[in-house]
Amino acid sequence: MTAHVLVLNAGSSSLKFCVFQETAPKAWRLDARGQIEGIGTSPRFSAKDESGQKIDDRSLDPSVRTAVTALDELATWLRGRYDGAQVVGVGHRVVHGGSHYKAPTLVTPDVIADLKQLVPLAPLHQPYNVAAIEAVAQRLPGVPQVACFDTSFHRGQPAVAELVPLPIELRQSGVQRYGFHGLSYEYIASALPSVAPEIAEGRVIVAHLGSGASMCAMKNRKSVDSTLGFTALDGLCMGTRPGAIDPGVILHLFQTLAMSAKDVETLLYKKSGLIGISGISNDMRDLLESGKPEARLAVDYFVYRAAKEIGALAAVLGGVDAVVFTAGIGENSPEIRRRICEASAWIGLDLDVAANERKDTRISRHGSRVSAWVIPTNEELMIARHTGVVLGLIQTRA
Repeated sequence: MTAHVLVLNAGSSSLKFCVFQETAPKAWRLDARGQIEGIGTSPRFSAKDESGQKIDDRSLDPSVRTAVTALDELATWLRGRYDGAQVVGVGHRVVHGGSHYKAPTLVTPDVIADLKQLVPLAPLHQPYNVAAIEAVAQRLPGVPQVACFDTSFHRGQPAVAELVPLPIELRQSGVQRYGFHGLSYEYIASALPSVAPEIAEGRVIVAHLGSGASMCAMKNRKSVDSTLGFTALDGLCMGTRPGAIDPGVILHLFQTLAMSAKDVETLLYKKSGLIGISGISNDMRDLLESGKPEARLAVDYFVYRAAKEIGALAAVLGGVDAVVFTAGIGENSPEIRRRICEASAWIGLDLDVAANERKDTRISRHGSRVSAWVIPTNEELMIARHTGVVLGLIQTRA
């Protein structure tokens, strides 16, 4: 019987999924990917096969309003496509693992309870990650689940990189820099030896640029530092999040403007960043197409912050061998890559403009002291790999 792993990434209004088939021990091949979007408003199901060909695309009944009902729709589709196949496990992207979870973990009721305690630290993602886990537990109680954390890859950083300079009693309660987008960075680290072996064991800055954006400094394919910290609000400017901001601004919002905690949370997570600066859109594509000065300012700030963080991470690494672009903007926007590379020319990065426009894997000139690369990320494959390993360890111990 063919073994499959189901990978889920649940959000507030969407449920993204991938189905991987085991082709050899610890080896997984993508068989299908898709999503249920518009949950709670105008739900729609879409799916593609391994080659990217559309295999399903249809509207769903408006009664699909929660992760549970969305999962019911997905389960019906899976039964129709994979009749007789065995789902050996379900792997979940979970944004925050806190200080306790340093590696992918088999889901238990205690794990679910722990993850719920971390909801305030990742309110845009964590509640929906947990809801999907609970929904699977209800619908497929005999199928093991594995939680794969965006924070795990960054554990093991130097103590100063994880430190939040507050009193020790607060730090002992779990206030520290965690870093995020770890599944993406871990995939890039795993791909470097085959895609770019000349830089794999060197000093590499990986720029995960999307609606959520961050950078990670790697040495020998290990995380040394990252731009995201205690929550996913730090560092770079993002689609709706501000990135690094003077804590005094937050005090001002509370003390002078008398905003409530909920209003401040909404402001920081949903109304800031590109949408806050431009007042137009949180989508970089819209801003690049717009001729309005507010849109140009938002793009300028995004590039400015990115170049600034490259400089900071270069100092942490004691020099740079390569910069790698990944994720939605990083993989698909030649203009943003060009502008960031040009702003980073001082570190020895000499961009090959034509290679950048062609979206080549290497986009720096040969002979450039610091090379630049575009490597597509694959968080879902990373989750499938982790799920297979964790379940394999369980079977071995049993």
